Amino acid sequence: MKMINLKINGKDIKVPDGKNIIEYTKDLNIDIPTFCYDERLKSEGACRMCVVEVKGMNRLVASCATPATDGKEIYTHSEEVIKARKEVLELTWASHPNDCVVCDANGSCKLQDYSYEYKIDSIPVYDGHKRDFEINSSNKFFEIDPEKCILCGLCVNVCEQLQGLDALGFSERGYKTYVSFAYNAGMETSNCVSCGNCVSVCPTGAMMEKTEDIFRSWETTRTRTTCPYCGVGCQFDLVVKNNKVVQIDPAPGTPNEGLLCVKGKFAFKFINHEGRLKTPLIKENGEFREASWEEAYSLITEKITGIKKEFGPGAFAGLASAKVTNEENYMFQKLFRAVIGTNNVDHCARLCHASTVAGLAITLGSGAMTNSIAEVKGNDVIFIIGSNTTETHPVIGAFMKQAKAQGAKIIVADPRKIDLAFGANVYLGIKPGTNVALLNAMMNVIYHEGLYDKSYIDSRTENFDKFLESIKEFTPEMGAEICGCKAEDIRKAARIYASGNKAAIYYAMGITQHSQGTNHVKSIANIALLCGNVGKENAGINPLRGQNNVQGACDMGGLPDVYPGYQKVFNKEVQAKFEKAWDVKLDDKVGLSLPHILNGAYEDKIKFMYIMGENPVVSDPDTTHVKKSLENLDFLVVQDLFVTETAQYADVILPASSYAEKDGTFTNTERRVQKIRKAIEPIGESKPDIVIIQEIMNLLGYNQGILTSSQVMDELALLTPIYKGISYSRIDEVGLQWPVKDKKHPGTKFLHEGRFSRGKGLFSPVDYIAAQELPDEEYPLILTTGRVLYHYHTITMTGKNKEINEIVPANYIEIHPKTAALYNVKHMDKISVSSRRGKTIADVHITENIGEMIVFMPFHFADGANMLTNSALDETCHIPELKVCAVKIDNKI
Repeated sequence: MKMINLKINGKDIKVPDGKNIIEYTKDLNIDIPTFCYDERLKSEGACRMCVVEVKGMNRLVASCATPATDGKEIYTHSEEVIKARKEVLELTWASHPNDCVVCDANGSCKLQDYSYEYKIDSIPVYDGHKRDFEINSSNKFFEIDPEKCILCGLCVNVCEQLQGLDALGFSERGYKTYVSFAYNAGMETSNCVSCGNCVSVCPTGAMMEKTEDIFRSWETTRTRTTCPYCGVGCQFDLVVKNNKVVQIDPAPGTPNEGLLCVKGKFAFKFINHEGRLKTPLIKENGEFREASWEEAYSLITEKITGIKKEFGPGAFAGLASAKVTNEENYMFQKLFRAVIGTNNVDHCARLCHASTVAGLAITLGSGAMTNSIAEVKGNDVIFIIGSNTTETHPVIGAFMKQAKAQGAKIIVADPRKIDLAFGANVYLGIKPGTNVALLNAMMNVIYHEGLYDKSYIDSRTENFDKFLESIKEFTPEMGAEICGCKAEDIRKAARIYASGNKAAIYYAMGITQHSQGTNHVKSIANIALLCGNVGKENAGINPLRGQNNVQGACDMGGLPDVYPGYQKVFNKEVQAKFEKAWDVKLDDKVGLSLPHILNGAYEDKIKFMYIMGENPVVSDPDTTHVKKSLENLDFLVVQDLFVTETAQYADVILPASSYAEKDGTFTNTERRVQKIRKAIEPIGESKPDIVIIQEIMNLLGYNQGILTSSQVMDELALLTPIYKGISYSRIDEVGLQWPVKDKKHPGTKFLHEGRFSRGKGLFSPVDYIAAQELPDEEYPLILTTGRVLYHYHTITMTGKNKEINEIVPANYIEIHPKTAALYNVKHMDKISVSSRRGKTIADVHITENIGEMIVFMPFHFADGANMLTNSALDETCHIPELKVCAVKIDNKI
């Protein structure tokens, strides 16, 4: 790397070449004022606040847009520089309202801060034209006040360059210029997704959140933590006043690089919501009453003891949670294994990535995302299949758009024409459940055109010849007929993917939630291995985890067949290790998976269930069956923030603390273990899950004590090789990606470098097998389901935000115009939709972004999509076929 010599403010330094002046001054902790500069954006030097003096140059230069060259002598605060900056500020004040005292941005405004620093008089030096504009309140979450705007352009550039949208722009010219939504027609007509990233970068009070809370920056505390929504694991600061979260601000750095989505930025109202559970509740005569913790614990332990004595530990089952911390999930499975004596522990990963864990464990040896979120921007080919990334993992979706702007090619395969499909090089509008047919046809092209990586296959894989038999004769024409797309598009997609040196696959529920889900995942592995795209940077197989800690819940052993770290319960050596550590005899039989737990309850075999932070009445397929199963239990404990649809069936409800009220860790989709930190005191009498579980363990006679989250992580690290090197002190600033092999290991950015976890990558012959329920004369439509941008899982948290509910208030169904015409329904008609399992009501959304005779419904709402979905299981991993079932439209309501 070339080095250059600089002198900055009289100090000689030797630095790597290639940066602008401002970057070197930041390294020296020299504060240069800026309005328009953001290190993530292309520098424009528009505001002129960052000017510096360079000896030998006849004018001041913008430090954000001027490269430093060898031998330069730079002065950041010379008399001339200070004079120039004061001039900029005085000109800005000439047209700015002088209302700092009553401005909501008072105390967090760069213009105010710099004016104080540079001693600008409160009476403007210049007689400028005062700006006269109305406030734009068309967005539900924030408003734009053009009178306070200094036209720095940060909001416009963040929207365009980082978010990949053009929702904001400049209107008019000269002193009439102002920032507005596209075409100056309000937020509703723009492509704004209310991410709030524009608000976060605004240096003045021009963009402000709409809030009922009145606060000044100096009245608040800030706590760095991890987002509780999707698996990206965004870092942000909780802004708190009087034990209430009043704002969220994105944090720079890994993994979200200062970006958030609408949920992360604005959907925090659930934390202090009036409906939060504040005391334990006990059901008597069909009604809940408030109870003390002692009374609730006494009833729970009495029932556990009695049922265990009469029916044995096999009559118990527990659902861990993708929402709570690693330490809480660890302790939950320890309660069931070490105290109750059963491996009947599972959680909602069974419904999302069970097939990923199974399929990638078979083919690669590890069921996790192989590469890192930051590597998205280094991809030269991005293949998105079965993932609506900009809605389900919005920050990763934004990174994909950034990669596209840098020249990456994008392939999208999805039954719906999702946002990323509109800018894709190839869009394949496949029928739900036909992923294997598409992938086999693509691999047929790659093989016959000699585009595969022979040396990689020879050196790093096995079973290639047997695999070839499954794809050699499966032509693009055959694939096109099954998938409902064009054969030439399949060829084009195959050639693009095979041509990439850094080609990555990103997938989610569209691949996994099928009765052939494990085979779908094996096919993903096949095509990646065929082109040598696993085990190297900026490539890989990247299953996008849906919830904040679904990866961690799996890591912690919240599954019926493994202890923490995916150590099998039937492995005698592993069993002995945990028996010694926990000082108890453990069961070596694989427990029941979630669908079989519910079936067991329905069949009167499971007597007692303990559900922590899960809502299966809404999230699981065939809602009617789930309700009947829970009704049939002898005793149900639900531990949650609110009285959820599932909690209504409980005998005891325990009030848990939210992520803002406790310490712990989440593990995001890229295997990064990150801290959450307590920002407020627990609401009411609620307790952190980790405390509740340990108190119950102690009351049941197990000598657990009450460990802190940090102490639980230390115990976990001793027993779990992939977490061996993790401690709270090591992840205090930036989380580590497992495996972390020892206390000095830096973590693992991408997996399988040089060698797969199983030795060699395994090619698996996979034939296309159709979904278990297809359309027929009685039920002629295919229903597929999924998440939407504004809601999360079962809306327990997002549903507590008025603005979110105004945007997506109720269940709806997307229908192609021709299908709508066939049934004589119009946009926003309310219709009845039924399957062989149930019936629901939905508002009609007519769109050309879904295929004919295919309909889409979000699964967020109670008595919604999962009233209809099919509980048919993948025989390998027991994931239900949530993505395909046959339905019919009954009638208008």
